[in-house]
Amino acid sequence: MTSLQLLFSVPREGGNSGMIFFVQMMLIFAIFYFLLLRPQAKERQRHDEMLKSIKKGDEIVTTGGIIGKVVHVEEKRLTIKTGENTRLTVDRARIASILDARGDEKAE
Repeated sequence: MTSLQLLFSVPREGGNSGMIFFVQMMLIFAIFYFLLLRPQAKERQRHDEMLKSIKKGDEIVTTGGIIGKVVHVEEKRLTIKTGENTRLTVDRARIASILDARGDEKAE
């Protein structure tokens, strides 16, 4: 019996039904990990690196959609200029992206 047949076979009385169930659960977990958890962790890591690279003069977009230029950088906060005389203090974690000179997201 091949391993694929073993995975999808119906357990008979007695036998090794516990082992088959365990292998099936591990297979489901592996699929869940590679389709959901791993990509999400990579995206979170990419976003954290982007947040660390923000510097004075960068044009950014907040998660609320506000676009502004960074005028002051602190550890947890950024001050951005959004208009002629309008300045906002924004939590660094709430930055969605950094824009390039053309207004597109910077390629990482």
